[in-house]
Amino acid sequence: MIRFRSAKKIPSAALPVASDAPLDRLFAVERETWPGHSGVRLVPDGTDAFALRALSARAAVRSLDLQYYIWHSDSTGRYLAHEALLAADRGVRVRLLLDDMDARSRDVVLMALDQHPQIEIRLFNPFATRSGALRTLRELFSRGSRLNHRMHNKAWIADGRIALVGGRNIGDEYFAASENVNFVDLDVLLAGRAVEEAERSFDAYWNCESAVPIARLRRAARNRMTLDEVRRLALDAIAARANDDYVQRLRESQRIEQMVRGEYELSWSGGVTIIADDPRKAVKRAKDIGPGVLQSLTLAFEGAREELLLISPYFVPGAGGTQQLQRKAAATRVAVLTNSLAATDVAAVHSGYSRYRKALLQGGVRLFELKQAPEEELGEDDRPPRMRIGSSKASLHTKAAIIDRQRTFVGSFNLDPRSATLNCEMGAWIEHPVIAAQMVALFELGALPQRSFAVTLDPAGHLVWSESAAGSTIQYDRDPHASWRRRLVTWLLRHLPIESQL
Repeated sequence: MIRFRSAKKIPSAALPVASDAPLDRLFAVERETWPGHSGVRLVPDGTDAFALRALSARAAVRSLDLQYYIWHSDSTGRYLAHEALLAADRGVRVRLLLDDMDARSRDVVLMALDQHPQIEIRLFNPFATRSGALRTLRELFSRGSRLNHRMHNKAWIADGRIALVGGRNIGDEYFAASENVNFVDLDVLLAGRAVEEAERSFDAYWNCESAVPIARLRRAARNRMTLDEVRRLALDAIAARANDDYVQRLRESQRIEQMVRGEYELSWSGGVTIIADDPRKAVKRAKDIGPGVLQSLTLAFEGAREELLLISPYFVPGAGGTQQLQRKAAATRVAVLTNSLAATDVAAVHSGYSRYRKALLQGGVRLFELKQAPEEELGEDDRPPRMRIGSSKASLHTKAAIIDRQRTFVGSFNLDPRSATLNCEMGAWIEHPVIAAQMVALFELGALPQRSFAVTLDPAGHLVWSESAAGSTIQYDRDPHASWRRRLVTWLLRHLPIESQL
């Protein structure tokens, strides 16, 4: 039995937009020129993604609605939390909805932020137990099935005028700021009608029964931290990186200068739609839930006539998904970009993918696996958008699909059982030839032999990985660049009945 404090949860909704604030004036001419349309821009660069969040928080005067699976307490995470706190100090209403799987370890800081009169924090599907290994194990035993359902959505919405949705959580590795491994990831910046849809999705999650105000959680109020202490933590994190290479890249970015001057161009379309799972998916009420992200993707894949390009860092198609892709590959070009074993940050998921690799190839599906360390940075301008990683190591985190070079999906949904049946997910469908062309360019850039291994079958039906390195083509007969320990662990996991959890 879950035990929360009895304080009543007060529903709330997105605030109405106006016309006199900085973000109201941003893209105002375009909104009038294209009524009922949405403006879209891909954001593949991590420094741009960070700057857009920071600048929009700084410009907001009414509201910040922020929804994330992960918000790390690292330098970029603390910086953005500080910007949200400064916005609240100016009178901006801040609603922060976090999945509890990651947030649980930061109760003290989150409780301090929640004390601000303009900030409210809710946790999705929270643990009643806030600390203690034995108590946590007991709750996992009693509520394991329910606790396995997480909110994987990502949305940053400022003043109801712009929104960022896609694959990025909040943390250094998502913004090309980590000194170790950074994610190759993707957001879409939205304006116009799609922002209204994103706000409706946020409100549905904010007011659902699984979203619990952090103040109602027992034990969460112990060891209180003050707002001033939170401010000092954030300022210390900012000061520690004041002169490093990442901050220098931010200062030198021409696109960030364009953002500041209001010269950031969007592509406008009437075919942009936000799709999100019903939040009741987390409580397994399947009979009451309508079609969600999985159903939307499945229908779109079936409708592909000439080409289906998929980008999924955690790719476990299962028997049904493999058969669907095989059928499509018989009449259309089907290609998948995913992580190599060396690049993935979740080896268990790779064990699930490896079961279907040979069958996919036999069915005509083309497979590309991103290297951990691309040979070189490619693309010195915005044609195509860059896949900058900010360090020598990379791991794919983008979740996207391109249908017939006309329609594009960008979101949080991985092509795996967890996204399909366990997690709540969201994303954006975009019908625009320019956006589709940019996405195709990103796919092709990632699939280049300098960046990825092309996986094929030799005449005997054995797997072969090919790469380009130092100007030569090299082939491997096992997962390349992965240690024998990682290959062994993956092989062992492949034989365990865990696919439904991947």
